[in-house]
Amino acid sequence: MKEELLAKFTAVFGSGGQITPYFAPGRVNLIGEHTDYNGGHVFPCALTIGTFAIARKNTNRSLRLYSVNFDELGVITVSLDDLSYAKEDDWANYPKGVVWAFAEKGMKIDAGLDILYFGNIPNSSGLSSSASIEVVTGYIISQTFGFNTSLVDIALISQFAENKFNGVNCGIMDQFAIAMGKKDHVIFLDTSNLEYEYAPIQLEGAKIVIACSNKKRGLGDSKYNERRTECETALEELKKVVSINTLGDLSEEQFEQYKDAIKDDVRRKRAKHAVYENQRTIQAVNALKVNDIATFGKLMNESHISLRDDYEVTGIELDTLVETSLEQEGVIGSRMTGAGFGGCTVSIVKEEAIDSFIKNVGETYLQKIGYKADFYVVEIGNGPCIL
Repeated sequence: MKEELLAKFTAVFGSGGQITPYFAPGRVNLIGEHTDYNGGHVFPCALTIGTFAIARKNTNRSLRLYSVNFDELGVITVSLDDLSYAKEDDWANYPKGVVWAFAEKGMKIDAGLDILYFGNIPNSSGLSSSASIEVVTGYIISQTFGFNTSLVDIALISQFAENKFNGVNCGIMDQFAIAMGKKDHVIFLDTSNLEYEYAPIQLEGAKIVIACSNKKRGLGDSKYNERRTECETALEELKKVVSINTLGDLSEEQFEQYKDAIKDDVRRKRAKHAVYENQRTIQAVNALKVNDIATFGKLMNESHISLRDDYEVTGIELDTLVETSLEQEGVIGSRMTGAGFGGCTVSIVKEEAIDSFIKNVGETYLQKIGYKADFYVVEIGNGPCIL
């Protein structure tokens, strides 16, 4: 693939100069959903699928951006002196936003860049194709211009770009998991202070299977920002009766004690999910540390129910995938992953049952939904690198 992409780069941009290939992974979150902007814990890992990028400096103070995945859009050219969001630039607003964010943080680049991208993450799947593009772009900028930006700072700059340039109020999880990925380890991250630890994952004869619903959705035009606002309002109501900084500061018992301070039933459900999901994530990591995969799976299942009933971000596609998955032999746990409203589910499935799992879940989904789901048996990989 590397040789093919290098050849494509020279076909699109011409030869000459120092041409360097890069990679940044996608990510999947095993548990801890919609907790990252609520000061809670998350438990994601980087994948071995992600975004490949071939990059070279140019001399004309412009970004020239091309995606193999969006070949029909051709090369999108942007002046470094006019880095503003433009709807017609489509996917290229993600790398543009990162260049803008570096400049906002005092690291202006002094030359243009030619970058070719290719992603083998399904678009709009909930495996963070946008964050993967952002992190690989940040890594390219840091390496090419000698900024020596830490991986944590690349994650923070990428999140800043998504929040302020692209207008999606995402938390830090996606960018952090991609930037800090470690092979065969899951990251236990406290989003309130960015303290983290790597937890080795031993699935004992099981693998992670991702089912992509193929229902497309964009975060910016989904109800993602609405959920965030509901939680922020609930937090302000709770602060009047209990001393907390985030919803993640509360235990389940404390939430039950103070929940009547939240004056709206819907907001109360949203806050309940944030609090209970955070505690589930802590319990899940503790279960994994003692190789209790059964408890880990049970907590995954409970997570999906909460996302369905209290946070209301699943929908018929994701619910069908999870409900059908849990009817199959060899399934330890299953839940939606990502922002919801489409995207993917993640299941832990015994290796000997994977083929029948994919066949049975795929057939039921097609019959009920009317179009097919795609399945990926994934490995846990490292963060960004030069190839």
